[in-house]
Amino acid sequence: MRLHVPDMSCGHCTAAITKEITALDTSASVRANLASRTIDVDTSCTISAVVEAIKTAGYAAEPISS
Repeated sequence: MRLHVPDMSCGHCTAAITKEITALDTSASVRANLASRTIDVDTSCTISAVVEAIKTAGYAAEPISS
C-alpha cells in the first residue's frame, strides 16, 4: 500500500513512522520517499491500522490509490 504523508520531511520522520508500523507488524516492509512524501508499506495489516500507526508517530497520512 502507498500512503501520502505531507508532513514527512527528514530521516527522523521516516524513522518514527517505520518504528510505529513495525511495532504493529514486525514483518512489515516500509520504504519512504522524502521527495514525494510517500510511504510504501508491505504488511498484512489493514490500511486503517497503518494510518493509525502513522498518526501515533505524529503524522497525518492518506492512502494513495494504485
